[in-house]
Amino acid sequence: MKDSLGGILYVGKSKNLKKRVQSYFTNSKSHAPKIKKLVHHVRKIEHIATDTEFEALMLECNTIQAMKPMYNRKMKNPLAYSYLVIRYVNGLRRIGITNNPTMENGNQIYGPYTSSKHALEHAVHGIMECFQMECNQSSAAKSPCLNYSIGRCFGVCLGGEAVHIYNRIMDRFIGLLDGTDRSLYEEMEQRMMLAAEQYDFEKAAKYRDYMESAKFLLKKEEVIGFTIESRNIVLAEQIDDEMIKIFLIKRDNILASCKFNLQYISAEQLRSEVKSLMQSYFTVQDAAVRNKVTRDEIDRAQIIYSYLQNSGSQHVTIHDEWLHSKDSSELDQVLLQFLRPIPAIY
Repeated sequence: MKDSLGGILYVGKSKNLKKRVQSYFTNSKSHAPKIKKLVHHVRKIEHIATDTEFEALMLECNTIQAMKPMYNRKMKNPLAYSYLVIRYVNGLRRIGITNNPTMENGNQIYGPYTSSKHALEHAVHGIMECFQMECNQSSAAKSPCLNYSIGRCFGVCLGGEAVHIYNRIMDRFIGLLDGTDRSLYEEMEQRMMLAAEQYDFEKAAKYRDYMESAKFLLKKEEVIGFTIESRNIVLAEQIDDEMIKIFLIKRDNILASCKFNLQYISAEQLRSEVKSLMQSYFTVQDAAVRNKVTRDEIDRAQIIYSYLQNSGSQHVTIHDEWLHSKDSSELDQVLLQFLRPIPAIY
C-alpha cells in the first residue's frame, strides 16, 4: 500500500488478496485507529504474485525488513522484541524482562523473544508461581514477605536453607533456557500426572498451564538453535499437478529456488538437477558467523522453522559430509526417498 508520493505505507500477504484488501475498506467503524489512518493515506496498491505460500511469507518478512513501512512498524513495534535478563540483586539472582538488554555486572541474557513482552512476562510468572519463587523482597531480610503469607514464596526472604533451595531452582531454570537441564519441566509433568492420579483435576490443569509456560520459553530457544545450526534444507512445494518448486534453505535464507515441469523431466533427471543445485549453493559456514543471531534473522528463522514444523511440508536436511563425499550413494538414496512422494514422477 502506497501514499500519494509513492512511499510504502504497509506490506502484507494473503492467500485471498481480494478479500484481504477489501477488509481494509469495509466495516470501517470497527477498525482500530491505526487502520483508519492507514486507509486514509492509501492511494495505490501494488501486488506481487508468488508460486507458494512459503515464498509469500518470506517475501513479506524480507520486504518489511528492507523497506520498514510506517504502518508495519506501528502495528508491530520493534520494542516488541523482549529479552529475559537474570541479574544479581543484593546477592540473589532475579529474573527481569526488558526491551534493551545491557551486559552489565555479569547479567545473563536470553532472547530476543518475538512475542509480546506481556506474553513473556506471563510465561515467566507461570514458572515462578509453580515453584513458589515470587519473593517480593530484594534480599534475604529474615522477615517474611507478603507473597510468603499467601503461598507464592517458599521463604527465601527468611534466609537460611531456603536461599540454597532458591539458588538450585535458579540453576535449573537457567539450564532449561540453555537446553542443558529439563528437570524443571519434567518435575512439572510429574506433578501434573500425580494430581490427575489423585483426581485433583484443578491442580493438574494448573500444572498443564505451567508446562505451557515452559514450552513458550523453550520454543524460542529451539528457533535460536535452528538458526545457529545453519542446516542445509531442501523443501519441495507442489504448485499444481504439473509443477513442483524446489527451495534450498540455509540458516534463515532461501539460497535458491527452481521450478520443474513434471511432464518433461524424469525421476533421475530431477534428482540430478536437485543434486547439482545443492552442490552449487550449500557451503560450510564459518562457526563464528553461525553463533551470531540478529533480530532480523530471528524473524526469518521463525517463519522457516514454523513452516517446516506445521505446514506438513516435504523437506529434508542434507548433511555437509554427504555433499563433499567422493561416494555420493548416501546422498542419492536420501534424494530418492525425499522425491518419492511426488506422484507424477514415480
